[in-house]
Amino acid sequence: MLTVDFERLDLKGGHRVLDMGAGAGRHAYEALRRGATIVAFDYSLPELKQCMATYYAMDEAGELQKSSNGQGGTGTTTRGDALKLPFPDDSFDRIIASEVMEHIPDDSTAATELFRVLKPGGTIAVTVPAWFPEQVCWKLSDAYHAPIAVGGHVRIYREREMRNLLSSKGFETKGTHQAHALHSPYWWLKCAVGPTNNDNPLVKQYLRFLTWDIVKAPKLTRLADKMLNPLIGKSVVHYAVKPARRPSTSEVADAA
Repeated sequence: MLTVDFERLDLKGGHRVLDMGAGAGRHAYEALRRGATIVAFDYSLPELKQCMATYYAMDEAGELQKSSNGQGGTGTTTRGDALKLPFPDDSFDRIIASEVMEHIPDDSTAATELFRVLKPGGTIAVTVPAWFPEQVCWKLSDAYHAPIAVGGHVRIYREREMRNLLSSKGFETKGTHQAHALHSPYWWLKCAVGPTNNDNPLVKQYLRFLTWDIVKAPKLTRLADKMLNPLIGKSVVHYAVKPARRPSTSEVADAA
């Protein structure tokens, strides 16, 4: 289940991509399928190990697309801190930061680091919970978010707040969209009965419905999701570009 629109991200085979806060790796796997060189970055070692296992399984199954140089996509993992990314400046053609910024108390430093490691002219997609669905979750249960939920969400972004954060670091914002409207009622239901109460019959039934929808993708539910996304889409995706570097005076003189 992807949140980022890879066509809007304009990801190409051969691009070097950072999936910051990769988690289970859903976006990393799609980038790999498209022939990218993907670095799944996270603090959780067990999830990174799972990413590597899936990389190998995809390779064995022949799922990796060939890039323009005839090579398939390659995947690696790196464990570390989002506030001090262990990569040189201008390292990545594309960056995905999906459902991670709302967990980071110092999101300003994290955004600065993302700008630093993105190449000039590169594109980033940042996804965070949408304001209205997230407000409902917070009001229904204190156990859904920090400080009770250790490592949980520490803030709720309005769209303009994320745009302003990205702009303040030097990014040129390029638009947004919302996704996963059918997932919002699931989280509202979970918060109403207790976020960790996975045995509730209604929660289990709705989860079965979501699993069926993800696997089968029937036209009716896909249309309903699309129509409801502007209203109750669970996530909002921000796209932005790091401006192309302007040549220095000496470089212009040398070119002349």
